[in-house]
Amino acid sequence: MDRYERILTLHRLLKSAHYPVPLPRLMDELECSRATLYRDIAFLRDALGAPIESAGGEHAAFRYEATEGQRFELPGLWLTSDELAALLALNELIGRSGPGVLAGALAPFKARIEHLLSDRASGKALPVERIRVIPWGERKLDQQVFRITAGAVLDRKQVRFLYRARTTNNESKRTVSPQRLTHYRDNWYLDAWDHDREALRSFAVDRIADPHAMEEAATDVAESELNDLLASSYGIFAGKPKAWATIRFSAHAARWVADEHWHSQQKGAWLPDGRYELQLPYSNSRELLMDVLKYGPDAEIVAPLPLREEMKIMLQLALTGYQ
Repeated sequence: MDRYERILTLHRLLKSAHYPVPLPRLMDELECSRATLYRDIAFLRDALGAPIESAGGEHAAFRYEATEGQRFELPGLWLTSDELAALLALNELIGRSGPGVLAGALAPFKARIEHLLSDRASGKALPVERIRVIPWGERKLDQQVFRITAGAVLDRKQVRFLYRARTTNNESKRTVSPQRLTHYRDNWYLDAWDHDREALRSFAVDRIADPHAMEEAATDVAESELNDLLASSYGIFAGKPKAWATIRFSAHAARWVADEHWHSQQKGAWLPDGRYELQLPYSNSRELLMDVLKYGPDAEIVAPLPLREEMKIMLQLALTGYQ
């Protein structure tokens, strides 16, 4: 651990401690000798102005003075090597966030990350190309549409646009009060109050065209109501749960499924024969069925019966294409 990280670690230890931290623990945490620790304490106190006080007693221990310690922070931006590694991954994620959608707005931030990621001693850049982010199912998104939509969300203004739903391919005019933007499976969705239909709706931003921010203030919907209708069921489809699905996975597939997050209210249990049973609430079965289908013979819908029958019909229809 270099001096930069030792100072940062020392500061965090003293700031979070409710009682004086003994000298041996500080030496162990900083991985340094007694003499080095005292030099670091002196630098933190004298050069950076930290309110360090030594606790009395038989053994040496240090802490921040109670009142000043709560207010004191290190000047500038201090990051450990682990935090820089996290920025390394974020740097790649920004670069692959879609052509122009977020890259333009985040370009100054990306440049700062790259500067932070350079080696502090030699100035040599870290190998950012060794971090790879692969988009999955990302759809083409108009940058101008995204900016206007996001701006309306943040400015709390109503927005009017044309919307072509994929299910019907029909175009309609919508006037909505935007509530929030949701990034789901590499695509953006707008949760909004639809004034024409007087109901909450979720719109795929890539299907929005010709958006116009209006002067009228947006009608705010309580977050609890948003979550109750738009986040309580499985997937991106809105609606309160109408049933709970029970899915059993083979012992082979269980190695993956048991560690996966399908829904915030999911329940999982291992069966005696090594299989894994997953239960979760759903409203619209379409997305759930598609996700179960990808496991092929390793997944079986057990309940409810209508959902099981729906899966049987889908499988039979799929087979007709191979006959």
